[in-house]
Amino acid sequence: MATGKRQVAGDPAAATSRPGRLLRDGTLPDWVYERILAMIAEGRIAVGDKMPSEHELCSELEVSRPVLRQALKQLRADEVIVSRQGSGSYVLRRPEKAALEFAPLGSVADIQRTFEFRAAIEGEAAYLAALRRTEQDLARLKVTLQELDRCIEAGELGVDADEDFHVAVCEASDNRYFTVARTSMKSNILTGMNMTRNLSLTKPRDRLELVQREHYAIFDAIRDKDPVAARTAMRSHVENARKRVFEGTNDAR
Repeated sequence: MATGKRQVAGDPAAATSRPGRLLRDGTLPDWVYERILAMIAEGRIAVGDKMPSEHELCSELEVSRPVLRQALKQLRADEVIVSRQGSGSYVLRRPEKAALEFAPLGSVADIQRTFEFRAAIEGEAAYLAALRRTEQDLARLKVTLQELDRCIEAGELGVDADEDFHVAVCEASDNRYFTVARTSMKSNILTGMNMTRNLSLTKPRDRLELVQREHYAIFDAIRDKDPVAARTAMRSHVENARKRVFEGTNDAR
């Protein structure tokens, strides 16, 4: 992924296309998940509104109930909708259209699951990095943070520098399997970073500065050889990135 100015990945209108337009790695529940996201993002189903019945959604989307229920389960896990016993499901949060515009068609659900995996893997990598890091590891982390600072000043995406920081943390753990695990899903990770950093560029500069403060919190804990703080800072950072995908309006705002 380039570190240049904001990029739009794909045609936002494609989110309403037929299942046959799925990406090669997409699944039907992911397509349904993204279709419902689009309905909410476009205001067709407003925050606080009750979701259409399963029968209505299955009819409109032309899918089976098991497929629909899997998509709804993912939407509940991402806190976009909430179930109320005996009443049905309601829209809790309206994601911004940009969340769909910056991601390849059919990939948003997969990106969210990638964030979950990263929080677990990279949290433990940060824990070990705090115990095992060398002065060379700290120097490398400082370089990546300085490059991210430069990207913020220049209004650039900074995807490559962001990735370099996380790779450096994994390598500082002195356990190559953390790096191997990230490498195996690098394409998904970069897609997620591209989307979240693009979204940040649509916000006031404070958003990117907040993300950078999270990076510095990870660095500080590793520098101070505080493994618990390093794990907590990394897990919080990755989980916050996942939540920022759906940082639209909600019923508390």
